[in-house]
Amino acid sequence: MYEYDDAVLQCFLKKQSQLFPENVAESMGEAEAFLEDCMAVVVESPKEVRAYFEEVGVDMEDADSILEADEVFEVGDGRYLIVEG
Repeated sequence: MYEYDDAVLQCFLKKQSQLFPENVAESMGEAEAFLEDCMAVVVESPKEVRAYFEEVGVDMEDADSILEADEVFEVGDGRYLIVEG
């Protein structure tokens, strides 16, 4: 199980509407439980975001736009949270 730090949890709480039509979490605890249930991952760079999507078999025709996918949340410290809703 991955442990999500405060920066990741705050990022998800703030930006969850980019992926879901309504909030799925209202607190840090709810956000952590939701991310654990989704098996969300945190990666360290855009390169790792692309590698993740290649590994799970997502078509990468426009690799540069993958960072703009709804499932990708920029944490703000160089890391990215990937949530498959």
